[in-house]
Amino acid sequence: MATEQVEVELKFDVEAGTATPDLRVLPGVVGAREPETFTLDATYFDTDNLDLAGNRITLRRRTGGHDSGWHLKRPSGIPGARRELQIGFDEAPADGDLPDALLIPVLALTRHRSLIPVAVISTSRTITTLFGVDEEPLAEFAEDLVTARSLLPGGEVAQWAEWEFELLSGGTPRLLKAAQKLLRSAGGSDPSSASKLARAIGSTPTTTVEPRLPKRPSALELVVTDLTLHRNALLTYDPEVRVDAPDAVHQMRVATRRFRSVLSGFPTVLDPHRTAHINDELRLLARILGDARDSEVQLEIDTALLRGESPSEALVSALTGTESDSHDRAIRAAHAAMNSERYFRLLDDIDVLITDPPAGPDADMPAAAAVDAAIAKSRKKIRKAQAELATFPEGSHEWQEQVHVIRKRAKKLRYATDAGEPLGIKRYQKIAAVAKKIQSALGDFNDTRINRARLAELAERTDLPGRDMFLLGRLDALQEAAGTRALDAYRKAAKDL
Repeated sequence: MATEQVEVELKFDVEAGTATPDLRVLPGVVGAREPETFTLDATYFDTDNLDLAGNRITLRRRTGGHDSGWHLKRPSGIPGARRELQIGFDEAPADGDLPDALLIPVLALTRHRSLIPVAVISTSRTITTLFGVDEEPLAEFAEDLVTARSLLPGGEVAQWAEWEFELLSGGTPRLLKAAQKLLRSAGGSDPSSASKLARAIGSTPTTTVEPRLPKRPSALELVVTDLTLHRNALLTYDPEVRVDAPDAVHQMRVATRRFRSVLSGFPTVLDPHRTAHINDELRLLARILGDARDSEVQLEIDTALLRGESPSEALVSALTGTESDSHDRAIRAAHAAMNSERYFRLLDDIDVLITDPPAGPDADMPAAAAVDAAIAKSRKKIRKAQAELATFPEGSHEWQEQVHVIRKRAKKLRYATDAGEPLGIKRYQKIAAVAKKIQSALGDFNDTRINRARLAELAERTDLPGRDMFLLGRLDALQEAAGTRALDAYRKAAKDL
């Protein structure tokens, strides 16, 4: 079974043979165990395009030391830390295929491309473990002598020495800071590369770097920046959806919707004819994710409805059991779609769109002017929908459908203003806040409407005890009151639109 941990470490380049300072002077350190020396032999795998290395990810098979096995290292989002996923040779033999447990988290990057050996690295590592009171392990200091051979065309052999200082379970940020100062003063310098692999194979193109805008960006520069941010978010949440992590489906769906909102909100900045197929494919992906998300949300709502109550097991099963089964089916469908060649082609097309955007007639207009136009268009559509809402009797089917239309248009307005966030213009933030209030209030109202319909269906059943019927009536009254409050919140927010 694969295990994952977050490693927090310091790395330093050093001259071979540099004397190690006395690490026992570090805060909290009581003593050190006798150094151990190992020979670590690793083979690193990547695509021909170096998709993993370009995203600061390493996938290796390593023998020697205490953690022989397959290792996948990824950025963690925490400065100075990386996520390391490991699986031992007892479950995935060294002479076998790359284990699925390590391939699945990077499928959004490797896609349909094969993984091949790109480097072999041999390390003579001497480890000293530092411990505190009661021999609690605080940190591990490694002195490495490295020999690396690139397997890429024209690859060479390189040798160097480095130090690594990794916090263990009892380590603290204070210890890490003190170690950095001590090891620098002893001869350690900033590492020339982020990892041994990066140093072995040289520079690689970084594909998911956070983009930066120039001081006076054009509309096209802003749009490409936004698309890049949403593409990066999609790739970030892809592996989380594959393991059904909490909120992952929601966040990946949001990324697809935000990407589409940029395409639709700025139709003259990019050529719409050349982006239409991406828009259509993202719509399909959002719908597939939406099935899983809707059942997930409804399950959360159903559970919340019964929290603090004393329903019968029959009522709990009737209210939550169906949604749980629906969610499982929807997640399986999402995973099937995300393992398809069609999905990988979509990701390829998105990459091409970002690197070679098809400019539209307004590509060169100032970015702020493009955002202003998108906001004005969204506001106009909301006001039109509000005017149409007033023509329907409140509570009627047509009225409720129009409320849903207003909610969707408020979401588009919010996304349009969010697109201008990199410009740092305060009025966009105010408009986005109002749009979010409208979207949230009408979303809450829609939840109560759906809940009341579900409660009414349950009330028609004859197999529930009388106390459940009383509970259903009380829950319906609470939902009715919540719906009224949500509409009041919407009307108040709408005045500021």
